[in-house]
Amino acid sequence: MATTASTASADGTDPGVAALERARELTGPALRDWTGTLPPAVAGWAGYHLGLQDEAGRPPRGYRGKAVRPALVLSCAEAVGGAARDAVRAAVTVELVHNFSLLHDDVIDQDALRRHRPTVWKLFGVPAAVLTGDALLALAHRVLATASGPRTAASVAMLGRAVEELVEGEAMDVAFEQRPEITTAEYAAMATAKTGALMGAACGLGALAGGADAERAGALAEFGRHLGLAFQIVDDLLGVFGDPKTTGKPVGGDIAARKKTYPVLAALASDGAQGRTLAGLYASGAPLSDADLRWAALLVTDAGGVRAARRAVDQELEAAFAALAEAGPAPEGRRDLTALAQVLTRRNN
Repeated sequence: MATTASTASADGTDPGVAALERARELTGPALRDWTGTLPPAVAGWAGYHLGLQDEAGRPPRGYRGKAVRPALVLSCAEAVGGAARDAVRAAVTVELVHNFSLLHDDVIDQDALRRHRPTVWKLFGVPAAVLTGDALLALAHRVLATASGPRTAASVAMLGRAVEELVEGEAMDVAFEQRPEITTAEYAAMATAKTGALMGAACGLGALAGGADAERAGALAEFGRHLGLAFQIVDDLLGVFGDPKTTGKPVGGDIAARKKTYPVLAALASDGAQGRTLAGLYASGAPLSDADLRWAALLVTDAGGVRAARRAVDQELEAAFAALAEAGPAPEGRRDLTALAQVLTRRNN
């Protein structure tokens, strides 16, 4: 994987890991405060989903969230010469929108677990999950709209476009479930909308909060879009090979659900026996045992799906770093964003 700058900090810590930790520290209290302004009817469900409390309203047991998108917001604000504290509202905004999408995704996909716990719809019912997602989306716009500064209107418009694209990506994803054949290019377009749009907005909103003009913010948004697609493809690999102890999801969950993710689609498109066997497993409709899931994972690897996915990740990172260079970030900002990109695409949980 190519990089654009050294990611070693003076004290030897990884700047990408440090950016995530700082984002949790800066946005966590603000996220809790803003969530507390929600109507009582949904505040408890929102607090549970966000990891702020357990199902009975008690303090949580350890989970603090990854803060991927807030870290991008804060780092992009600093990369254009701004201060992280001036971008906290933008960071809270994108975290709320991200969690709105997760709540609705869980209902659409009927996923029973997230972050090692029952999902909101599974624990409290589908209406609770839908309403909580709606509330978080409305709150996100309220948080951003009440931010001070000359670029608030541009920021709200950017967020609105990102949410529209995110919804379009979700609609494409649902439509794909009814189609027997999907190309990796079609999947990449869907994932760019569903995941890349919000990560791009995180970077663009951070840049605007840091005082950047529209052109510079646009270049950083493009960095985030490409990083978002790379991040999603890595997530797809974890859906096949990830350890459930760290991912919080069942082993081979994506294959068990017959999800056509990037590595699976690349394997299915291969002209070999392994790809044809995998296609047979996907078409059978019969429940897959743990042994079947392990076999399917081997087929994805042997048919070239893993290799193709990793190549796509590297290509998206190259494009992301080119956009980052175009934005002309400060040296430390460039280092931190490069390191953050590496952390997000070389994870195992």
